[in-house]
Amino acid sequence: ALGLDAFKLFKQRKMALFFIFSMFLGVSLQITNGYANPFISSFAAMPEYQDVYFVDHANLLISLSQISETLCILLIPFFLKRYGIKRVMLIAMVAWAFRFGFFAIGNPSFPAVSWFILSMIVYGVAFDFFNISGSLFVDNETDSSIRSSAQGLFMIMTNGFGAFIGSYLAGWVADSYGWPDSWYIFAGYALVVAVLFAIVFR
Repeated sequence: ALGLDAFKLFKQRKMALFFIFSMFLGVSLQITNGYANPFISSFAAMPEYQDVYFVDHANLLISLSQISETLCILLIPFFLKRYGIKRVMLIAMVAWAFRFGFFAIGNPSFPAVSWFILSMIVYGVAFDFFNISGSLFVDNETDSSIRSSAQGLFMIMTNGFGAFIGSYLAGWVADSYGWPDSWYIFAGYALVVAVLFAIVFR
């Protein structure tokens, strides 16, 4: 009833690696959920950005992420058919590195705000390509008797453990290094995760 049978999947190397990397991606998701809006709004403290439109309307920029997320779902069938599920998940991980990297080099004024806009567009790929393809992967690799529990475990690893670790570590990094250095660190983290995934996941 509690779905604990799904934890038996950790005995399978492939599934154990998948769930571990799901947790790593959950860290990236929590970073962007927790810090994208406060980061853009923080430019209000700088005199040169006080009259810049997007500083006062950070949510307008952030909403582009949700639009991208909706549209990128339509790309998944094409990419899965052409590249396979591992490469699609790998594209998502690399997209997280671009998401954070674009934050590091942009600012809310024109023309540098274009980097923020690109970050919002990339978010759709970063979020959808792993979460949707990952859910399909779980469906394909698990028995029907534990499939629902396995999907729940996938969510726990990303939005549970991953989000908790991401909240703690991202806060520490932001407090210790400030912006934009923290975004470079986050981008480096996402890139390391992608390289490890490419090497160890079969």
